[in-house]
Amino acid sequence: MADSLPITINLNKHLHSGLKHLKVAFVPGPMDPVLEETAQGILQSFRLLGHEVQDVPTDETDILLTTAPYGVPLNWRQSLVLTARRRFKLSKNPDAVYTLVHVTPEQLQADLDYLEKVLEKEPPDPADYDFPGLAPEAYRVLFEQGRRGGPILALQRRVQAQAKGLRVLLVVGDDKPEYVYHFDLVGAYPKSVNGDDPMLFYHDIALRLTTTVSTREVTDHQVVGDPIPYEEWFSWPAPKAMRFAALELGKRKFFTEMVRINDLVAVPAVQDAVASQYSEGCFGTWEPRINGLIATVTGSARPVDKDNITEDDLAIIVGVRPGRAGAIVRHVEGKRNDPPSSEAVEMMDMDTPLPRVTIAPPEWDIEAEVPVVRSKLHGHRGVRSFDPSLVEYAPLNPEYFDFIVSCATEAQAKGVRDAFSRAQCLLNPDDPRQIAFTILPGHGVVIAEKWVPGAVPFQAIWEAMDSGQLVIDSHVPQGRMRYEPDETGQMTLVEEGF
Repeated sequence: MADSLPITINLNKHLHSGLKHLKVAFVPGPMDPVLEETAQGILQSFRLLGHEVQDVPTDETDILLTTAPYGVPLNWRQSLVLTARRRFKLSKNPDAVYTLVHVTPEQLQADLDYLEKVLEKEPPDPADYDFPGLAPEAYRVLFEQGRRGGPILALQRRVQAQAKGLRVLLVVGDDKPEYVYHFDLVGAYPKSVNGDDPMLFYHDIALRLTTTVSTREVTDHQVVGDPIPYEEWFSWPAPKAMRFAALELGKRKFFTEMVRINDLVAVPAVQDAVASQYSEGCFGTWEPRINGLIATVTGSARPVDKDNITEDDLAIIVGVRPGRAGAIVRHVEGKRNDPPSSEAVEMMDMDTPLPRVTIAPPEWDIEAEVPVVRSKLHGHRGVRSFDPSLVEYAPLNPEYFDFIVSCATEAQAKGVRDAFSRAQCLLNPDDPRQIAFTILPGHGVVIAEKWVPGAVPFQAIWEAMDSGQLVIDSHVPQGRMRYEPDETGQMTLVEEGF
């Protein structure tokens, strides 16, 4: 983040450094008094925080605000996510389009209760998910997402599909906004609550939006060197270990099905505005023979089944570009070479502040200096509890809990790197704890596994899952949290709210 924004208000929250000065435009769609009050409150906060509120969008617009009805599909021609560039004759899309949608507390609770009931049916009944404006196959997405994150996530996907936008501010209230859910691509739903001071409520919303667009994606990857001969690639243990690990993680249902946009809603040219699908996480393990990470490829380019990958679903990451612009990758002759996962920089850069260790026979089949972390697992899951004798929790800095950041960004990569740089079991390779993890609020978990003699990559992780020493949960914390010991000594999740 750059161009630091001076903030003098006291929200009793930690702010990210380097928040940008933004240009914000509001183009209203369907309106009601609650949306009008909310939109004007947000715009006023942007002004007070030093941002520029524009009358109409321009090529310099960072955030475009609009509105859509609740429960009623917006015609794609009215969706600014899909049409802003053409409608306002822009050379590029705004950095982010946020759609405000208003629902009463009674209607919201009724819809959540309904989804909770129908999500209990397995297999799902398509008729239960026959909501206006959704594609015929949408029931599969809503069922899978609801099973992963509960009724709120199924509702989120329905609202996003009907509003024709992934970034949605769901405004909840009768005659005035009581709270706002912040919905995004990966399924986050943190909340801004309208308490005693409405201005702080609107500042919280504006600062959450500012945080999201004050960082940049780190997916400008660079290919270096000549292609690696296929025979050399085929001889390496790591690619085979990755395929085996995918099967083992699949048995434990760590990854959920990929979300395909066209399974939710059929609109023309959606690929021009958003990726046609996105995958649920990524993983990678170190290969000493190339001195790099063998990791899964991005799911935004094509569907990738993380439970049953092929060698074409793997990429080689050998470094990070200056300024964290993206990863440095190598290609292999005779196989498909798609870009690595959007978290490639995150997975590679976390090694930078950590020590390296030497592996050698007889425990290992090669002598080499390697990062202390052997394998890395990133998923849209939470951790309910863990055994502190085997597992260490390495928390992000406080600002990441108060104002969450987007996936595939420099801010997230930095947060992950800084968190693991404080993990004592990684700083001290002789520490008996084999696993460290951090929680990304609103997003998921990143798990790091050390080199464990006699074990294949990720084995310590899946065995900890099986033994209950690492309890994975479908629920992802959305705000402040901590772990406290229970009566057995197991560290258990405690959520502190927003």
